[in-house]
Amino acid sequence: MKTIEIIGYRRANLGKNDSQKIREAGNVPCVLYGGNEQVHFHAPVILFRDLIYTNEAHFVHLNIEGEECQAIMQEVQFHPVSELILHVDFLKINDDRKIKMDIPTRLVGQSPGVAKGGALVRKRATLKVLAFPKFMPDHIDVDCSELDFHHSVKVGDLKIENLEFVDKKNVSIAVVEVPRAAKLAEETAAAAVPAAGAAAPAAGAAAPAAGATAAPAAKKDEKKK
Repeated sequence: MKTIEIIGYRRANLGKNDSQKIREAGNVPCVLYGGNEQVHFHAPVILFRDLIYTNEAHFVHLNIEGEECQAIMQEVQFHPVSELILHVDFLKINDDRKIKMDIPTRLVGQSPGVAKGGALVRKRATLKVLAFPKFMPDHIDVDCSELDFHHSVKVGDLKIENLEFVDKKNVSIAVVEVPRAAKLAEETAAAAVPAAGAAAPAAGAAAPAAGATAAPAAKKDEKKK
């Protein structure tokens, strides 16, 4: 997995007012967990571009005023309207301890269902995995080459050495959905079958009705004789 360097500076003061001033100056308030104590710092917002706005996971090499360590981004908070980065949490990591990370998924392979006009839909953009840092991938390839209509790839279908998937095994990652036009055609055909079946008894009932009128007529003819 690739590593991105973040250079930070310790915060002299804490609180909402100080955090707002940090953001106005083009920086992001941050906290580093996992050590003997929490470290509050800030870093230029431009350094987070390749870490957050990407389809790959990364390790982070933190350099906070000369104190360096390896970490992962644990959580990021955005402004609900402007989507500006408000706060970032980091977790210090060690090579001999397993960590949990959200790893992006990539759909690969030609799906038979798509060739027939279906739509390949990615249900999970990331998967949470547990592994030692040296085994962490920057993304997870999900093979969709055998997916037909209504078929899906689930977490339990993935087998990757040295990776443990935290998500439930029955969670769908990708599925081939039937196009709306084809779905309407199926529903129309299904609705037509009972209608055709219902017409058969009605046609069969006509024979007894004709026979019933014939019997009285025959009796009248016998009286005339």
